[in-house]
Amino acid sequence: MRKNGCVAVGDTDMYYVAFGEGQKTLVVLPGLSDGLWTVNGKAWLLAGSYKKFFKDYTVYMFSRKNNLPKDYSIKEMADDQAMAMKNLGIEKAIVMGVSQGGMVSQFLTANYPDLVEKLILVVTAPYANDIIKSVVTKWIDMTSNDTHTNLMLDTAEKVYTRAYNEKNKKILPLVARITKPASYDRFLTNANAILNFDAREELTKIKCKTYIMAGNKDNTVGNDAPYELKAGIADSELIIFDGLGHGLFEEDKNFYNKVLDCCDAIQGETL
Repeated sequence: MRKNGCVAVGDTDMYYVAFGEGQKTLVVLPGLSDGLWTVNGKAWLLAGSYKKFFKDYTVYMFSRKNNLPKDYSIKEMADDQAMAMKNLGIEKAIVMGVSQGGMVSQFLTANYPDLVEKLILVVTAPYANDIIKSVVTKWIDMTSNDTHTNLMLDTAEKVYTRAYNEKNKKILPLVARITKPASYDRFLTNANAILNFDAREELTKIKCKTYIMAGNKDNTVGNDAPYELKAGIADSELIIFDGLGHGLFEEDKNFYNKVLDCCDAIQGETL
């Protein structure tokens, strides 16, 4: 099953894609790139990485809702995500949040514990630290005083390793053309929400098993962030990807195998 869908959320709606036939549910929340390029209509494109999940899991990947309000916060994103899951009949799921999606996932798990069976936090942080603020503020500024291509080049520099960027340098201009939005409004709303994000007081509310995946060369959220998450979440396990940074989920060939291992792990088992 591969599905492109849209679910009602309050006075607007939210795009999602779904794939797989399994009885267990994995919910995936993407990062800031969703402000430029939503999941709408991309089920076939996004499903490929999750082929090994299809037998046992149904995977849902959500965008943030449409018609974002002014000063939309990460906590409000989590509230809306909970509403979307409930409206789709998702009673309990493993939740994987990547980057900003991991920020949303922290509030979601802390405030709606009955919805989250297990949590996987990927290249994220418990608050907007100085590194995050510097990087995101620069991207915000670039939307008004630079080209979209340069914005994407700067993003690639912060997210990927030098070797990965060198290998893919010819396709970066194409990616820039594909991802350029008609307006940066959605991106800016999401980016500003990151600058005001702080979930440190929420971490003790997270009681489910949590896996924290991070690189030790992360130039976007910094290398202290995963350890701060681990210190704040009682039942958490840290998985470090040596030599990789914020784009480890694209650079590490075994990333999705490791995610599947986390999903399948028996309570109390250490990976």
